Amino acid sequence: MNFIDWIGFLGVFQILLAYVLNVTGKSSNKSLVFIILNFIGASMACLASILLNYWPFIILEMVWALVSLYSLLKFKTKTNS
Repeated sequence: MNFIDWIGFLGVFQILLAYVLNVTGKSSNKSLVFIILNFIGASMACLASILLNYWPFIILEMVWALVSLYSLLKFKTKTNS
């Protein structure tokens, strides 16, 4: 595996880890761990897709990262209130 593969692999692993933790009840979809795993994972997968110039996954992972960023900002605002 090359460097781009590793970036994509680690990103997808984080997204899947967040999903497994949520499904098994170890993490809520509103928890900071879940949100951060999704944000960093989607960002890494998006970067790998950009480096591969594969537009379908660039769009998918970019939207996933933006939604996760929105959730992170919402979480931060909620905890500061």
